[in-house]
Amino acid sequence: MIMGAACADYGGLVISARKGEFEAGFEKEGQTREHVQLAKSLGVQKLIILVNKMDDPSVNWAKSRWDEIRTGLTPFLLKTGYTEDDIFWVPISGLTGTNLVSREGVKEVCSWYDGPCFIEILDNMPLEARDPNGPLRIPVLDKQKDRGIIIHGKVVQGTVRVGDKLALSPHQTPSQVGFILDHKSQMVRYARPGENV
Repeated sequence: MIMGAACADYGGLVISARKGEFEAGFEKEGQTREHVQLAKSLGVQKLIILVNKMDDPSVNWAKSRWDEIRTGLTPFLLKTGYTEDDIFWVPISGLTGTNLVSREGVKEVCSWYDGPCFIEILDNMPLEARDPNGPLRIPVLDKQKDRGIIIHGKVVQGTVRVGDKLALSPHQTPSQVGFILDHKSQMVRYARPGENV
């Protein structure tokens, strides 16, 4: 989860609407809180909250349950550092696929929801501006020693090229880029913002 979140700009947080399951995930030791805090601290800019299992017999697509979950979770999301504009909500059924890829059949089971489906939200997410000419920033996600230091990270800003002389923070260790592998483990000459290398 940590590696995936560190490589992502946007995240999907799946919440169970089933009675008792949302509460268990959101209590003090629940994973919902932990995942939100990790996502924010690792740079996930926007969250899509997928309220799953809306078709469960204990929920039956009830707007009251939807409102209860939103009312319970929103203050925590805001306190974590997200804004209202950073959060997108969508009721779904993962089991039947309702409201995931299309809005087909949603009105029949969920007449109160008039928003986009999950894929429509993803397709319309704005990309943050990244400066390929700015100072190089690559948060290190993992490292290994093998005839030097091999780091794994995502280029957040700037452009890294083979042969570049860099300083690894926080100790300002002088380094030189010997090779760059893209996300497919193919050798490349350079990497720009948004690329995992």
